[in-house]
Amino acid sequence: MKKVLIFTLLVSAFLNLKAQNTKVASSSTTQKTEVSDPDNLASQFFSQVMGVAVSATSNTKMYQFIYDWLGTPYRLGGDTKKGIDCSGFAFELYNKTFNTIIGTNSRNIFSMVNPINKVDLKEGDLVFFKIHSKSISHVGVYIGDKKFAHASSSRGVMISNLEEPYWQRYFYKGGRVLESLKNQLNND
Repeated sequence: MKKVLIFTLLVSAFLNLKAQNTKVASSSTTQKTEVSDPDNLASQFFSQVMGVAVSATSNTKMYQFIYDWLGTPYRLGGDTKKGIDCSGFAFELYNKTFNTIIGTNSRNIFSMVNPINKVDLKEGDLVFFKIHSKSISHVGVYIGDKKFAHASSSRGVMISNLEEPYWQRYFYKGGRVLESLKNQLNND
């Protein structure tokens, strides 16, 4: 609730500042007023909070979802803001942001994606890790600029950098949910 209030206050402050600083351009016959773009303001806010270059064309709904869940504690098998695990977080994000149902554990989620290399990751792709295991044991959602959102067993829902030595060591593959699966799931 605090995060929603803070977010609302910050966006409101941005809108008020933009309204006060509205630029007026003159031409010989007409005057044009540049009006602030709320999507652009939200993008600027998320760029600063999450440390990624969020453009006005980005999925602000995804960033809002992640922002709302930041700090939620980790709980194995959890799927609420009282506690959530990595696959539960990915599941909820995909359900609420992309209207797509994905698996409920990192291994079966991986079976629903087209594997991609780290350099090909796009906003909203999934990232998979093999942490102290021969099989996939962790999943997160890529948000851009080598960063991903996930539910860490030690710190809860957070944003991490794929370039950190820990995540580099255990990174397995990226994945993009298959289009045919998205369409099938969304039509059911």
